[in-house]
Amino acid sequence: MENEFSDSEEKDQNEMSEGSLESLLLAEPSDSLSEKTRADSSDTDLEIEDAERSFGTIQGAELYLEACKLVGVVPTSYFLRNIEEPYINLNHHGLGPKGTKAIAIALVSNTTITHLELEDNWILAEGVICLAQMLRENCYIQELNISNNHLDTEGAEAICRMLMDNISCLRAIQLSGNNFREEAAPYFAEALLGNYRVKELDLSHNEFSEKGGEHLGQMLANNETLEVLNLSWNHLRMKGAVAVSAGLRVNGTLKILDLSWNGFGNEGALALGEALKVNNVLVRLDISTNHINNEGAEKLCKGLEVNGNLRILKMSNNPLTVEGAILLITSIRKNSKSRMEEINISNVLVNENFLNLMDAVCQGHPELDVIYGGVGGYISKKPEQRSDPMKLIQNYLNERKLRLLDFFRSMDKDGSMKIPVAEFRKAMMQQSSILLDRAQIRELVQKLDGNRTGVVDYSYLKEQKPAQKPKEEEEEEP
Repeated sequence: MENEFSDSEEKDQNEMSEGSLESLLLAEPSDSLSEKTRADSSDTDLEIEDAERSFGTIQGAELYLEACKLVGVVPTSYFLRNIEEPYINLNHHGLGPKGTKAIAIALVSNTTITHLELEDNWILAEGVICLAQMLRENCYIQELNISNNHLDTEGAEAICRMLMDNISCLRAIQLSGNNFREEAAPYFAEALLGNYRVKELDLSHNEFSEKGGEHLGQMLANNETLEVLNLSWNHLRMKGAVAVSAGLRVNGTLKILDLSWNGFGNEGALALGEALKVNNVLVRLDISTNHINNEGAEKLCKGLEVNGNLRILKMSNNPLTVEGAILLITSIRKNSKSRMEEINISNVLVNENFLNLMDAVCQGHPELDVIYGGVGGYISKKPEQRSDPMKLIQNYLNERKLRLLDFFRSMDKDGSMKIPVAEFRKAMMQQSSILLDRAQIRELVQKLDGNRTGVVDYSYLKEQKPAQKPKEEEEEEP
């Protein structure tokens, strides 16, 4: 697909941009008001032939109210109150295609909204066509969520045509749960082959299968912009899974890939292993619930043994046993370049051999955290009582008359007051002043990073000021 338009195409595109508001006003979707209703309606007091002149002189809330009169819907009070805010959340508001059209008209000239949430509004293809037309003119909206809106293939085509033109400034778009099937995949493949703006794309909870996987794999092999892609809860298996993996092999920009709840199986695991041998960009890979057993884990490990960039691997809810878990840990031990920080196999019961191996591996990779289901193979005994790690740290600091702020600063390399979790875990494993085991360090991380942001943010300590002394005491002091 060519990225440049011919002169005539550029002219057509410019004319469409200049008249986008008028095009929205005069658009006639399939279930919109009839000619008679538009002419005779007592709700609007707007004649279509006067719409261009009237709408050209108003903006903001007033423009939205007039648009609602034109299309015959009740204005949304939340939108009216927040139309000048950068973040608008209209999820679950029952807008329908007409309500969406009114909002699209109001947003053509809006310069403040950068993040728009429209999930679960029965927008349908009719509504998303209006949104796509608005986004050709609006250059301020950067994040858009239109998940669960029954867009179907026609809606996918409208969105993809807009993306293919690289006119909008969208950097993140969520399209989860929109009944996209195999027929929609070629539109996304073609649009994203040449799109250089969208960095985050969510296509989860759709129905892409083998053919869809082949198209998306081709897109991955050629796209040079996407950094985050969510394909979870689709039907990617066999040829589709292999094609997506082949695209990942040569992709040079994708950092986060969610493939959970598909059907990759051992064949897909083999293809992913081959991709990880070459790919040196991917940081986070989620292949949970993909029917990958120990045989598939062994094939995946061929890539883990040489990959030097992957940091988070999620493999929970696959039919792995402790043997597969040992294979995963061994692959990290073999790889001196590995930067792995987390392996999640939370459904797997491990044994003492695994724990001993993990202790040895963590000596060379102190930043590594392996999340497993538990320890099996013997009669369970009462869990060992461990001291609260935060209390141990506080006691240590109190004895030496040190501040918690200074404790964190000693690990903060760049002085940003935000320590990456992996660096914090590594520092705690390597220090010898406060003896904590891996379980205590994990508990400590969970407390300090409760929202799973990936960083320990201690900036709040800087804002805390020591309690002031009573004035009587201050006067008595020399």
